[in-house]
Amino acid sequence: MKEIVIISGKGGTGKTSVTGALATLLPKAILADCDVDAPDLHLLLQPEIQHRTPFSGSKVARIEKTRCSEYGICRQVCRFDAISIDFVVQDISCEGCGVCVWNCPEEAISFIPRDSGEWYISTTRFGEMVHARLHPGEENSGKLVTQVRTIARDRAERQSLDFLLVDGPPGVGCPVIAAIGGADLLLTVTEPTRSAIHDMERVLQLARHFDVAAGVCINKYDLNEVMAQEIVEFCRRENLPLLGKIAYDPQFVEAQVQGKTIVELDSAALPEFQLLLDNILSHLAAP
Repeated sequence: MKEIVIISGKGGTGKTSVTGALATLLPKAILADCDVDAPDLHLLLQPEIQHRTPFSGSKVARIEKTRCSEYGICRQVCRFDAISIDFVVQDISCEGCGVCVWNCPEEAISFIPRDSGEWYISTTRFGEMVHARLHPGEENSGKLVTQVRTIARDRAERQSLDFLLVDGPPGVGCPVIAAIGGADLLLTVTEPTRSAIHDMERVLQLARHFDVAAGVCINKYDLNEVMAQEIVEFCRRENLPLLGKIAYDPQFVEAQVQGKTIVELDSAALPEFQLLLDNILSHLAAP
């Protein structure tokens, strides 16, 4: 099984639209949405949830009032002011650091798992999809990304599927690091703007650091062909494969409105996506 992770140095480059298009064309694949902070692949694929599981990324303190003597030591040592004057822990302020637990002379404080989100196994018209959603303000998105990838890999292997196609998170932070380790190919989607080029360079540095093979796809390349050529030259200098160039097409928006992928609208972009997929498969097959 080959794992293809689609990433971008910044949001808004069209990463999810590219993922949806490739999902339409790629046979025998399982899909995973690892952008757990702001998932949107489901908007294109309309998954039907078959299984959902709560996710706990951390713990929160709880005070057992029957054992609490209200000494106040916990309130003194809590630097987040998470314990009220009547000795009730405010979940939104508690960071789960444990200092109150360690300092309570009555051992009246314990940790319980915090409800941080959910992960799902769903069916789509293009195959099975593993995805998740982190509750607003919750932490440990990298942990949830790792869980989604692990489940998707396991299900792909058990079903003898050829590919795992991952819609990765944007940026270069912890969720991205969790999404790319051990992947067979990172497809970096960028666009011909100065900020996108800068962020593409950062995410490719991250790929090199973790020794993961990467290639580039330029989305909306025809909106600024001077900048697009700059990306082409960058790929040439860095010995990076330029796997695809996608022209701007207003039908991308129409596809999103209809909850479909651009390929399903029989767009003029179909040959460009077919060439992108062919280049990806050739790159994966190369020794």
